[in-house]
Amino acid sequence: MSRVALGLAYDGSSWQGWQTQPHRQTVQDTLEAALGRFAGIDGSIATVCAGRTDTGVHAAMQVVHLDTDLDRRPESWVRGVNAFLPPSIAVQWAQPVSDDFHARFSARSRTYLYVLWRGRVRPPLWAGRAGWCFQPLDVAAMRQAAALLLGEHDFSSFRSSQCQARHPVRTLQRLDIDERGPFLVFTLRANAFLHHMVRNLMGALLQIGQGRQPAQWMPALLAARDRRLAAPTFAADGLYLSAIEYPAEFQLNDTDGGAQLLSPFTFA
Repeated sequence: MSRVALGLAYDGSSWQGWQTQPHRQTVQDTLEAALGRFAGIDGSIATVCAGRTDTGVHAAMQVVHLDTDLDRRPESWVRGVNAFLPPSIAVQWAQPVSDDFHARFSARSRTYLYVLWRGRVRPPLWAGRAGWCFQPLDVAAMRQAAALLLGEHDFSSFRSSQCQARHPVRTLQRLDIDERGPFLVFTLRANAFLHHMVRNLMGALLQIGQGRQPAQWMPALLAARDRRLAAPTFAADGLYLSAIEYPAEFQLNDTDGGAQLLSPFTFA
């Protein structure tokens, strides 16, 4: 039995999130069925992912691992599994890894992008792929608030009531807001994220950008540790899992194709 890591990209618009469900309309169920067909077995092959994404959330680079007796070249995994996947899901790379690699627990950080369209009218060509805000936004105030979130904090005010994490403390390493024409691109990197954490942070940042709250509202929310006091959860449409960082010993960081898939919205 050997362990293989796969890099996966998907458009989450038509899927009910990553995690397996009885109705089978999830990315995990679809991938595991395709792996079973590729392996020529009657059934599926179990996988473990780096971070579970919600309904409608996309991935430019999800990482999974699986254990298998199948001996195939990396390119065979990519081409072969993709032959059994729908157009909205595709394996980007495959690589053998040691048994001590774990897609979730070995990860040092996760990076998400949120792509937001600013315009008076909703953008039909970006439906399901970008969030939308028609009100003018004070980007400087949003950046000021974003800077106050960096570091290790209790993010209870930005945690879904359905979150299953053992504790709400996370270290937010990066929260950049870049302007690119009509788009705002939010880049968030942390050691890990809570359920709905990015979308809840987006909701609060937009409240500040619209002038409904001052930038100092953000540290007040952190201190309150009360989800009821924060903004509504923002739309999933523009959210992309874009990168997973692992220790150098696993030699996976150079395989990340997420930057290429999101190149119009990727910032150094």
